[in-house]
Amino acid sequence: QVQLVESGGGSVQAGGSLSVSCVVSGMTYRSGCMGWFRQAPGKGREGVAGIYIGTTVTHYADSVKGRFTISQNAAGNTMYLQMQSLKVEDSAMYYCAVDRRTCVASITYPDGVDHWGKGTQITVSS
Repeated sequence: QVQLVESGGGSVQAGGSLSVSCVVSGMTYRSGCMGWFRQAPGKGREGVAGIYIGTTVTHYADSVKGRFTISQNAAGNTMYLQMQSLKVEDSAMYYCAVDRRTCVASITYPDGVDHWGKGTQITVSS
């Protein structure tokens, strides 16, 4: 059984930085995507960033390009999201996930993602 547990997050002022991490267990995928998604109140779930399992190849939503960086550890069981120049509109519940599809598919169509964490809240104030 795949389990994902997020940690980090919290509150920060606009322009600040935050990092979140996600420990993945029970995953047997050798390919696919590990990614971060977010959902703000009253909005649908949005793909933020993805990294292909076992690689350094990444894919980002246009809204976070140049500000967010996704990475994974060498063992492939932990992924990270470093967020800089945070904006008020980045406020949301952030979820990590794993998916058998490509990162382009995962980030673009998050409803089809296979496994989700429970989320961690990030709040950016002005």
